[in-house]
Amino acid sequence: MDAFRGILKFFLNQKTVIGYSFMALLTVGSERLFSLVAFKCPCSTENVVYGLVFLFAPAWVLLILGFFLNGKSWRLFTGCCVNPRKIFPKGHSCRFFYVLGQITLSSLVAPMMWLSVALLNGTFYECAMSGTKSSRLLGLICKGKPQECWDELYKVSCGKTSMTPADNEEVKLSLQAQSQILGWCLICSASFFSLLTTCYARCRSKVSYLQLSFWKTYAQKEKEQLENTFLEYANKLSERNLKCFFENKRPEVFPMPTFAAWEAASELHSFHQSQQHYSTLHRVVEDGLELSPEDDETTMVLVGTAHSV
Repeated sequence: MDAFRGILKFFLNQKTVIGYSFMALLTVGSERLFSLVAFKCPCSTENVVYGLVFLFAPAWVLLILGFFLNGKSWRLFTGCCVNPRKIFPKGHSCRFFYVLGQITLSSLVAPMMWLSVALLNGTFYECAMSGTKSSRLLGLICKGKPQECWDELYKVSCGKTSMTPADNEEVKLSLQAQSQILGWCLICSASFFSLLTTCYARCRSKVSYLQLSFWKTYAQKEKEQLENTFLEYANKLSERNLKCFFENKRPEVFPMPTFAAWEAASELHSFHQSQQHYSTLHRVVEDGLELSPEDDETTMVLVGTAHSV
């Protein structure tokens, strides 16, 4: 039992690595499925568009999904049209771009994995490049090859050129090699950039290594308990309202945060060494909530909007 607990604890501590590994396996599987089932190079003048669509369209969809599934995205943009000070608070106007950069970097992981796997496989790139009409690219691909390579390059993927099978295979291998070189360059560049950004963020950290570790643990626990508390209070409130509705009686007072408290707890968090608050909720609880006149006005507008809906 102790050994099982140790193994479970290890996997829980490595959940980020496991998540990325699962994402990588899913990306590889999806790319192979696309290549074998959906992808059929037309071997015509449409090769370039067809190949590039299969190469970049899934990456674009994964990028959009990354933004959509990232909780920080909605924390950043929810209500920003009604109250722009949510994303550009006083004294922290650059915070918006910092958080947006974090969201973007996190969302780029899946698209970069797709592009890397697709380039290493070489199928999409081979189809796209075989349809090029650029004399410079044709010279690079067909250098030392017969004239048929220049005239019928778009048929290489299907093996229907007038060239000998050996020349046709050599051109295909050359295109696949170029694709794999680009794939490894992309992987190396992404890894190096990830290392640089991580080192820069750690060097600019306002807290020590141990405090940063505690901060991450606290943020994770707060998130888990917040979700459980949401569920608990939502159940209690819905149960009270249904009971009062069917029994036709006035409800008892139910303690809930004020609208201003919800607004304050939803703001972007900024860490200050003088006030060691590890989240926005932590700051709201420690400091309490005091509304300025502008906040009162904003609250009234938002409440009125909610009632009109």
